[in-house]
Amino acid sequence: MTTIEQPEVPLVGERAEHAIQPLLEVDHVSLRFGGVHALRAVSFDVRPGELLGLIGPNGAGKTSILNCLNGVYRPQQGSIRLRGRELVGLRPPATVEAGIARTFQNLGLFTNLDVFDNLMLGRHHLMRSGALSGAVWFGRTRREEIAHRRRCAEIIEFLDLVRYRYLPVGMLPYGVQKRVELGRALAMDPTLLLLDEPVAGMNREETEDMARHILEIREGLGFAIVLVEHQLDLVMDLADRVVVLDFGELAAIGTPDEVKDDPRVLAAYLGFAET
Repeated sequence: MTTIEQPEVPLVGERAEHAIQPLLEVDHVSLRFGGVHALRAVSFDVRPGELLGLIGPNGAGKTSILNCLNGVYRPQQGSIRLRGRELVGLRPPATVEAGIARTFQNLGLFTNLDVFDNLMLGRHHLMRSGALSGAVWFGRTRREEIAHRRRCAEIIEFLDLVRYRYLPVGMLPYGVQKRVELGRALAMDPTLLLLDEPVAGMNREETEDMARHILEIREGLGFAIVLVEHQLDLVMDLADRVVVLDFGELAAIGTPDEVKDDPRVLAAYLGFAET
C-alpha cells in the first residue's frame, strides 16, 4: 500500500500543541423548515487531525448539520467557521474551495465512467487550465494533468482499488463503490472530510475494510473527519470525541467513554428512560 503525501498537514507535535485552536467552529446554528426546527442552537468544534463522531436517532439533525457545513442548507441563525473563515452563505462549490469534501449516504458516482475518471472529477476544482489550452494539451496543461493523474493513482493504491482502476463503477460491488466515493472525496485534497454513513448497507467484511481505511486516512494523511454513522460501536471505536444530537438539539459531547454512559444519550439514542 502506498503512502499519499498530503500538503500542509501539521506534524503530530504541532497538532498537539495547537489542539486548542479549532479547525472548525459551529456556533449556535439553528435551521428551520417552515415551523419545523431541524437544528436548535447547536454548537461544537472540530480540532485539527480529530475524528469527531456525530450520532443520534433518525431525525436528530445529523445530515442537516452536514448540509449546513458544505453549503447545501443555509441556517437562519449561527456561524460556521473553517480556519476562521465564515462558511454560512457559501454555496457547495465554494465550500469545496474552502477545504471541505463530503461523501453521501446515497452514492453519487458516474456509473458509466471507470474508477480513475471518477476520482479525476474530484480534482476538477484544482485544475487551472482553460478549455483552449486543454484541447491543445501542451506545456502547463500537460504538466497539470500529469500531476492530477499521479495523485489519483496514489489514492487508488491507498484504498486498494488498483484491480478496479479501469472498470466502470456501475459494474463494481456496492462496498467497492463506497470506497470509490471516498477516494473521490480524498482527491479534492480537503482540510475537513465529512463522511455521511460510509458503511451503510455494507456487510461485516466491507465494514471492517472501510473502518481500516478511515483510520489510515486520519493517521496517515492528518485530515480532520466528521463521521455520521448509525453503527454506534463503529463510532465509539474510531472517534476521538462524539457529538450526540436529539431532535435537533445537542444532547451530549465528549469522549466515547464519557458519552456512552451519559443518561441523556441512553434516553435519546438508546431509548432508555432517564433516571
